[in-house]
Amino acid sequence: MFDLKELEAFVAVIGSGNLSASARDLDLPKSTLSRRIRQLEANIGQSLLRRESNRLSPTEAGQVFYRYCHEILELAGRGQDALEELRGEVRGELVLRSHSAFTRGWFTRQVESFMERHPEVKVVLRTQTEPPRGDPGDDVCLWLGPLHDCPMRQIQLGSLSQGIYASPELLERHGEPRHPRELARYDWVDMMGVASDGVILHHPREGIYPLKPSQPSFRVDQFTLQGDAIVRGRGLGLMPHWLVALRNRHHPGAMQLCLPEWQGPALPVWLVHSHGQLPRRTRALIEHLKAGVPEAWNTRRVLEPVY
Repeated sequence: MFDLKELEAFVAVIGSGNLSASARDLDLPKSTLSRRIRQLEANIGQSLLRRESNRLSPTEAGQVFYRYCHEILELAGRGQDALEELRGEVRGELVLRSHSAFTRGWFTRQVESFMERHPEVKVVLRTQTEPPRGDPGDDVCLWLGPLHDCPMRQIQLGSLSQGIYASPELLERHGEPRHPRELARYDWVDMMGVASDGVILHHPREGIYPLKPSQPSFRVDQFTLQGDAIVRGRGLGLMPHWLVALRNRHHPGAMQLCLPEWQGPALPVWLVHSHGQLPRRTRALIEHLKAGVPEAWNTRRVLEPVY
């Protein structure tokens, strides 16, 4: 018989290609993870991993065994879920992922209130900057922005409208723009891809304006970092109004909206989960999150799955 913890360790290392990253994901010491891999290889009698440059990759035996590991772990999980369904209780572990935009606000508060309602539930919460791919073991992901070729079931909770923001000090030095064509003379704090790809601004009377910002002086992959840079006067940036309102609630006047009638593209908010029959705890969390969607995410949200 295989030890499920050893199988879980092996699957994690194959997924990340790195012992340190897998140890962080599993919340284990690196030495413990390494020991589990060695014990699994000893039990099987074959080497499962080899080092290539700075990455661990499966041997031929590892590639074959990896497929069966998924089936074993999935079957074990389904068995545990079936027993929980018989008890009619909401309990067990949830593995959640979240876009970094939500980790310090609404999502974490909703998860904590869910845990208070169901004290037998344990939660692992991880952040990510790439769209969900359907990684094994993940239960639910809260994502902000487009989803391209995502293999998981998707529920749109709402969307975040966006505008162009700057620090009051920067606008005092350089003046406020009166039209999008004037934005080229300002430095730009860029969330990855906005400056290079360009963005379409919308006006209720003047229509659309294709904005191609100046070459960004600062590029980031998290809205928190973008907001910090804008507040420090590094340049203008396109940000969701909802996130800016949360920041200004704690630091009034830290960011000022420019060209208030010009809106950037709205960013959809997605709740993503796997296909098939979900455990009771996952279903309960999804309903809890849907019931607590902020009004500021607009009223046109669609709370039905997208297949």
